Amino acid sequence: MRMSVMKWNMLTVGKPALEYARLGAEEYLRRLQRQTDFTWSVVKALPAAKPAGHFWLVLDERGAQLTTAAFRQKVDGWEMGAVKHITVLIGGSDGHDDATRARADMVLGLSTLTLQHELAVVVFLEALYRVYTLKRGEPYHR
Repeated sequence: MRMSVMKWNMLTVGKPALEYARLGAEEYLRRLQRQTDFTWSVVKALPAAKPAGHFWLVLDERGAQLTTAAFRQKVDGWEMGAVKHITVLIGGSDGHDDATRARADMVLGLSTLTLQHELAVVVFLEALYRVYTLKRGEPYHR
């Protein structure tokens, strides 16, 4: 049963070529889609313009570093506020340019380390899945 009416869309440049990254992403995507409305689109290039009404969450190692509890608070705030569509942007091997980061509503860092973009997909999906299991009171997060 889905608990959120907010729609998530993750845009990534290029599909994961690493088998273990692809399998991990597919596993967490399947789990996450039971919790919330989440889609993943692979694109050749990220969009230059933000659609009206969309919140852009750009993943970049220069972004804010949040604990799981703080990330959950952000998600709770977005769901209770005016945010109805969140677009998560994960760049390719060259990351994001300054213009993309400037257009972001939030720049989030998954680590201060630079992560290979295929691994960033898996890490983000797991982190968001963890947030939704916390919200449901499930024992996944210990």
